[in-house]
Amino acid sequence: MLRPRIIPCLLVHKGGLVKTQEFKSPKYVGDPINAVKIFNEKESDELVVLDIDASANRVEPNYTLIAKLAAECRMPLCYGGGITTAEQAARIIDLGVEKVAISAAAVANPSLLTDISNAIGRQSVVAIIDVRKRSGLFAKGYEVCTHNGKNVHKIDPLVLAQQLQEAGAGEIVINSIDRDGMMKGYDLSLAKQMRDALRVPLTVLGGAGTLDDIGALIKTCGVVGAAVGSLFVFKGQYRAVLINYPTSQQKDELCAAALAP
Repeated sequence: MLRPRIIPCLLVHKGGLVKTQEFKSPKYVGDPINAVKIFNEKESDELVVLDIDASANRVEPNYTLIAKLAAECRMPLCYGGGITTAEQAARIIDLGVEKVAISAAAVANPSLLTDISNAIGRQSVVAIIDVRKRSGLFAKGYEVCTHNGKNVHKIDPLVLAQQLQEAGAGEIVINSIDRDGMMKGYDLSLAKQMRDALRVPLTVLGGAGTLDDIGALIKTCGVVGAAVGSLFVFKGQYRAVLINYPTSQQKDELCAAALAP
């Protein structure tokens, strides 16, 4: 039976593990390999690792780092950053990674997902859509951004998500730039719209500040992926670095309460 997934999301910048706020001010929080070891011990459901430099700088994925991560990781691993061809995606899968995540390249060319899904299987293809609320007195809705929020695309996120689903994405990740690192809760309205519009699995990233926030997302969307950054790397009001993750009992109780009629 399918159940919600609670997924740590790690950001890699200049080879180190960082955490951002609204895609800005990356704060160094440790070594990515060491973080993977800790999440192994804590038996996390999955792990997402995103190289936030690769696509922004238009460089290839760091295969050396990916190989080290895959060798260490004992849970399903999704890697994103710099993937622009089916050949690169296949090489990453061959290193032992379960899923590849594509963002900017998929927005620019949705048919890339068709090529990648044909090469490695739809179940291994994840499309990440970074969104930000439109600003301005009369602005409404959301805008799609790429390259760490620097480039804005005039397409509705819901329309894009459906396009990427049809093109070959086996999972959609919706990432709220406004809520990144703010720890004030997920954008539940956007999450519900996405869940209702899609057939493939959905993961929501951006905003988790407590386990109750994860519970609220599950209650709103049902079987969903709850991706988490700051909550699993910081502790307390002063944001001391501490890698953490709920116990199996906490996860079971959280999901049961959220999914109860």
